[in-house]
Amino acid sequence: MRACRLVALFLVACGSSTPEPTRPQRPHAPVAPSAQSEADTFLEWYTAMILAMEGRASEASWASSTDVSERNTGRRVGAMSVYTAVTGNPLVITKGQSLLKRSSELDEITRRQLRFILLSAAEAPGTRPDLAERRVDLEARQSEILDGFRFCLERRGTECARPATANDLDRILTESRDLPERLRAWEASKEVGVPLERGILALRDVRNEVARVMGYEDFMSLQVADYEMTRTEMMTLLDGVLVELRPLFEQVHCWTRHDLARRYGQPVPRLLPAHWVGNRWGQSWPGLVEAANLDDLFESRQPPWIVQQAERFYVSMGFPELPRGFWERSDLYPVPPNDTRQKNSHASAWHMDLQNDVRSLMSVEPNARWFGTTHHELGHIYYYLAYTNEDVPPVLRRGANRAFHEAIGSLIGLVAGQPGYLRQIGVWPADRQADMRQWLLSDALTESIVFFPFAAGTMSHFENDLYAEDLSPEDLNRRWWQYVARYQGIEPPAARPARGCDACTKTHINDDPGQYYDYALAELILHQIHAYICREIVHADPHDCSYYGSREVGDYLASMLRLGATHDWRELLREKTGSDLSAASLLAYYQPLTAYLEEQNRGRECSLPE
Repeated sequence: MRACRLVALFLVACGSSTPEPTRPQRPHAPVAPSAQSEADTFLEWYTAMILAMEGRASEASWASSTDVSERNTGRRVGAMSVYTAVTGNPLVITKGQSLLKRSSELDEITRRQLRFILLSAAEAPGTRPDLAERRVDLEARQSEILDGFRFCLERRGTECARPATANDLDRILTESRDLPERLRAWEASKEVGVPLERGILALRDVRNEVARVMGYEDFMSLQVADYEMTRTEMMTLLDGVLVELRPLFEQVHCWTRHDLARRYGQPVPRLLPAHWVGNRWGQSWPGLVEAANLDDLFESRQPPWIVQQAERFYVSMGFPELPRGFWERSDLYPVPPNDTRQKNSHASAWHMDLQNDVRSLMSVEPNARWFGTTHHELGHIYYYLAYTNEDVPPVLRRGANRAFHEAIGSLIGLVAGQPGYLRQIGVWPADRQADMRQWLLSDALTESIVFFPFAAGTMSHFENDLYAEDLSPEDLNRRWWQYVARYQGIEPPAARPARGCDACTKTHINDDPGQYYDYALAELILHQIHAYICREIVHADPHDCSYYGSREVGDYLASMLRLGATHDWRELLREKTGSDLSAASLLAYYQPLTAYLEEQNRGRECSLPE
């Protein structure tokens, strides 16, 4: 359909012929169309335009992520500029706002579509095209710097004598017991923050202005609106859960700093030095519980088997096989050493056209971390495929909220690491025993209990301040490390420079901003769903509760996934789990660990400074 015909549905007639004169009729008073009919016409136009453009914009972004170059960055900027010129068109904003003023005359699906259309428009409102264009350009440039950065472990003069990939840095921080080597890897991981500092401050200003044009106090408030909450309500929710989890986190932290001090032959610190833990941002602390190390189970496997097994997990529950295009178009494995191409190292799943073109960007290697990650990313893919159906308008082809999307992926990632599933697929040796306390300790170190303080504490509070308080360049590192100490109990190995942006080394600060609480809330949602499945469907201990081969579990999950964003997320969670959002299921899951840690930490000072 030509663009002029699409626009005619909503704006003006296009290319129509002049009708033959007819016999004069008695004049009638004009009949105003109903709000619902106006909205239907507007949504038909808008949906057609989005479907025509979504794939092109996604292709340009995909190219800039899988082959980082100035040319592809330019393509991304151009495609996104065109895309946002439509989604943020002043006529879209005006029409959407005017229709919502008559919301009592509209059905619920229509109201929800209009609300999401306005949220999308607020990302790049055409009422200020200068801001919209500048934001697209700045975000693309930040991604180019981050994705194209060459890490270096050793320099000779101005030359890098020992280049490293992100996977190399992660491997050193997970496996090495050489503190100087760990320090070099950790410091190398932070070097990219310096060239990103200026861009993030410029982006902060542009993002805030974009949000204010649409009536939001700041950019953080705009992002939180996806949950139909205010920024204050969201931060209050996060703080409440952080308080609930604090006692268990302090026990985990206490055990960790004593264990690592013994490992490295150092005095026990009050705060963990950042290079002691096995993650660049301290969001997980892997490699501490040897009994729970599963890497040996996957050493003999090839990377394609890892991804294929993740697909088999979903198929065993009744989901379809992945489309052929997924395998043809995804970028799943590390770039070969002799290839000069650079790509984004962060695992992601893509719904390219809001229809059936789904892809994943990963760098899969045969280890336990990537085994869990592939199951997680395919959770997003199957969510995309499930809500791509005629009952869900394209505008609502998204998660019930953003956290729901993460929850489904993380839910499957949780189950993928449990002994029951690994036994079923022949990976877990028959003579190997699982120590539940060690298993839970490892899980607490690498998942919810260590992760939640990072996601809901450090990341969310830093971004809240970045946008709500207009942090100065000198404030960036100071505020970041204040929160790292307060929420994660971690400090840098040495004083960090006042200028620079260690926070900017985290991908999401640059290209998925103001949303990291999604991952925190996902931890609550996934444990509520998991507890329900294990209690009501599988009838198994939540600590060893396999979904593999259960069509009943598949039906239950599909009944949520296929709805997309057509229902209120609170009502959906209550209907599917029997309770409102809370930390109760998460805390119940880790309850057996509490007594063990209190015993291990007897006589130690475990409280952390506020």
